[in-house]
Amino acid sequence: MPSLTVENYVKAIFTICSSHRGEAAATGQLAAALGVSPGTVTSMLKTLSESNLATYTPYEGARLTSAGNALALRVLRRHRLIELLLVKTLHLTWDEVHDEAEHMEHAVSDWLIDRIDAALGFPPTDPHGDPIPRRDGSIENPENRSLADCLPGERFTLARVMDQSPEFLRYLSSSGLILGTSGEVRSIEHAAGVLTIRVGTQETALGREAAQKLQVS
Repeated sequence: MPSLTVENYVKAIFTICSSHRGEAAATGQLAAALGVSPGTVTSMLKTLSESNLATYTPYEGARLTSAGNALALRVLRRHRLIELLLVKTLHLTWDEVHDEAEHMEHAVSDWLIDRIDAALGFPPTDPHGDPIPRRDGSIENPENRSLADCLPGERFTLARVMDQSPEFLRYLSSSGLILGTSGEVRSIEHAAGVLTIRVGTQETALGREAAQKLQVS
């Protein structure tokens, strides 16, 4: 049975590699994601390599093996289904569920997760729009694009939020930007790096960095 630490590491490696189009997860990136020192990461990566869960190349980073990838998808499946369960049954908001799911994902069995999946109707995504891995380990990543790549006059529907920090999610909620919300890009100020969007009757200015964290269809 993998330890909590091992599960957190393979999940972090998977997430970083996925968001950087398959590039290796650098030691510094993992240290920042997990809140530990680079030396601690290096030591753990060697352990993961010895366990055949990851390959580690100094000065390049880590990638998951097939076994590590399968484990990461199992952990992500638990995490994302628990988040959705907390929203659907306990009515927690999308900025409240991440930390709770972090604690619970290591304690539940795959059997219970399968029951939760069925009870929720086999949902394709979690409250932040992240795809939920299926029981067989497959995962479908929709072909969305960044809001920052949209042009003035284009309409969009918010499909996924890549930055799931509570502060950012609360900002989106206050701006009327929740999953499934449709809006329009009103203008882009390239020199200032600012997009103005309209959702309903509300107009909101977003920095380009924030817009890049929003995936739309």
